[in-house]
Parts: sequence; C-alpha cells; structure tokens
Amino acid sequence: RKEYVDLYVNYTFNKSVQKPFGDFMRGFLRGCPARNWKMFLPEELQVLLQGHTIFDWHLLEKNVIYSGYQKFDQTIRNFWNVFHKLPEEKKKIFLAFLTGSDRITGYGPERFRFCIAEYNSQGENPDELSPFVSTCQHILFLPR
Repeated sequence: RKEYVDLYVNYTFNKSVQKPFGDFMRGFLRGCPARNWKMFLPEELQVLLQGHTIFDWHLLEKNVIYSGYQKFDQTIRNFWNVFHKLPEEKKKIFLAFLTGSDRITGYGPERFRFCIAEYNSQGENPDELSPFVSTCQHILFLPR
C-alpha cells in the first residue's frame, strides 16, 4: 500500500503536471528572464509579486492627501474615527474598494498615498450620497 500511495502521489504532484509546468516555465522565463529574479530573496520576491499584507493603518492616515477638505474637518475626523474602529478584515475590504486590491504593491506602505476629495453635488442632500472612488488614481470621493 505504501508503494502504491507513494507512486500515486508522485504521479499526481510531479509527473501529471510536468509538461504543462514546463510549458508555463518556458513562457514565464521568456517574459521574465531568471537572471532578473535571482537577485531577490524569496521573501522579497513574494512581496514584489503579491504586495504587502501587514499594514500600519495610522501611517496610511498620515500619508493621505486632501482635496477640498482639511485634515481637521469634522467629516475627515469622523471618517478616520470610524475607520480605525473597523476590524482588520473590513479595513482590507476598504483598501480593495479604494485600489482594486487588498494589498499595497510597489515600494511599500510608507510610500503609499491616496487622496480624499470632497464630493459635492449641487442641490443634492449629502446624507443621501455615497462615497465612490477612482481606483486608478486612488481617490476617495467623500460627501460632506
């Protein structure tokens, strides 16, 4: 039985995927030569490809740019007060809403910036408006 299980596992995880994986590897290395990847440690490569998964949310707040708002406006204070009370998973959902990803890619959290812009629609009740975003530009449009 042990020999059968060993052979079955070897077939499932190695031999059955050998050709598709070889094709994938050749294509991948054609677009991303191995010499470029070898300069990274495995942990660095993982962050480069997947992004940062641990965040300093207060650093995120510190790096925000405001348009139409000031840092100490009541709307902004309310926003950050509610945001910091959210559980970690909800904060990541907000990040995905803002950027399209629940991770921060690129140079890292200390360089990540987004903008909170005032959304003011003439004649509409601001209590009936919802925040919306421009994910490409990392702008959160927030009604007063």
